[in-house]
Amino acid sequence: MTVWDDLVGQEKVSVQLDAAARDADAQVTAVADHTPVAEASKMTHAWLFTGPPGSGRSTAARAFAAALQCVSPDRALGGSPGCGFCDGCHTSLIGTHADVQIIRTDLLSIGVKETRDLVRRAQMSPAGRRWQVIIVEDADRLTEGAGNVLLKAIEEPAPRTVWLLCAPSIEDVLPTIRSRCRHLTLRTPPVDAVADVLVRRDGIEPDVAAAVARATQGHIGRARRLATDERARARRAAVLKLPLRVDDVGACLKAAQELIDAASEDAKQVAEETDVKETEDMKAALGASQGGRMPRGTAGVMKELEDKQKRRKTRTQRDSLDLALIDLTAFYRDVLALQFGTSLALANTEMRDTLDRLARGSSPETTLRRIEAIAACREALDRNVAPLLAVEAMTMALRAG
Repeated sequence: MTVWDDLVGQEKVSVQLDAAARDADAQVTAVADHTPVAEASKMTHAWLFTGPPGSGRSTAARAFAAALQCVSPDRALGGSPGCGFCDGCHTSLIGTHADVQIIRTDLLSIGVKETRDLVRRAQMSPAGRRWQVIIVEDADRLTEGAGNVLLKAIEEPAPRTVWLLCAPSIEDVLPTIRSRCRHLTLRTPPVDAVADVLVRRDGIEPDVAAAVARATQGHIGRARRLATDERARARRAAVLKLPLRVDDVGACLKAAQELIDAASEDAKQVAEETDVKETEDMKAALGASQGGRMPRGTAGVMKELEDKQKRRKTRTQRDSLDLALIDLTAFYRDVLALQFGTSLALANTEMRDTLDRLARGSSPETTLRRIEAIAACREALDRNVAPLLAVEAMTMALRAG
């Protein structure tokens, strides 16, 4: 199995990355053998992967990084880099390769300080004599200042450094950065392809895999979580009952509060899993005494950690809310499909009776206004509107139709 097998439904992108990996391998081999390098090359120092959520942007970036670090002996016999089995491929894919730095954030943004650390790392020569690869999985979360810091590094790249940036769309990255990157667009994987992957790699029952792939409309990560996490299935089921509960103002406000409470519970669970260990590790690193007394001069460090944990909790809550709103959008999209009598596959076939009832009891114009209300709520959350106010406004709009 090659590293490209992880790119579900991205055949065109796989071909382009495979060609670039071959040229990159030829460059490394030429330098080692002191032979001339061909001028025309499909390899470049900066790449931008864009695509909708669940398309596999970070998966494509990791696969490419693995191919760049591939040390399979088959390469000498004409084989393509990216075997998936050698030490270079394996450590790159699991995130332990010394020359592959993977940057992701569970905060709201990536700041200047973190980006400067990346730029300093980018100037180093690769330890393995191949490539220094830096993957930024959330390039859309770079602040403007951080983007300007990164721009300088991309404008004047080190000889063996490759930047792999991931973002939902090309507009989410500074124009000056994207103009210096080779752009690859990923598509939403077909539902059948996602179901097949869940069966082959995760051992999920075919019926369950087909249902969750259809419910998430091809989002690989969400489909896997829905198939394996009972709490995720319960939360989704509760969200999909909301359209039937917004009969009056009181019910709208109650439904909004329950959505917020569910998102807060998600954030609390993440905090319980990570914050306590993170705090204890920091105290130990700072030399706290056995009774918990902190050395002098460490209060600022602990305050910085607390602020980071608070920002992470906010991000987790917003992400959880956004997933709920995506599920609601898919619900009303199914209603709209039934109202127009299309042959479009429904995401929520298990709720067919409910969908039919809503489709008969309202017009397509009403359904479209409800979808627009959900989109407006997501936009308000992106603008840092108080979550409860944004969701209350949405539930009231769903009631009004």
